[in-house]
Amino acid sequence: LSAAAGVWGGSVQPGGSLRLSCAAPGFNLDYYAIFWFREVSGKEREAVSCISSSGAGQIYPDSVKGRFTVSRDKAKNAVFLQMNDLKSEDTAVYYCATDETSNCRALRYFGMQRWGKGTQVTVSS
Repeated sequence: LSAAAGVWGGSVQPGGSLRLSCAAPGFNLDYYAIFWFREVSGKEREAVSCISSSGAGQIYPDSVKGRFTVSRDKAKNAVFLQMNDLKSEDTAVYYCATDETSNCRALRYFGMQRWGKGTQVTVSS
């Protein structure tokens, strides 16, 4: 599948904001729950959000709750992750992935379809 994930900014100071995008050219994302994951070298991947097919169902871990917001625009066949009040510990490679279900399951990796190579987000002063 052809897919891409992007970010506006990539590098930001603590307290700043970034917006990540997830798109999959040639693939319709509308029917699947979509997760955002992040990975740091030496650590297990962490799910930072899930959004259901309808967009109504959303879940976040405590580590980002209140700071990150996921949304989707079906007209653009895209999903976005708005990241606010960024902290140095948010530094990681972020990527999106589609689940086989329409609703969000637990914040864990279920062997989902990963899209793109990931985007490096660096938060530093």
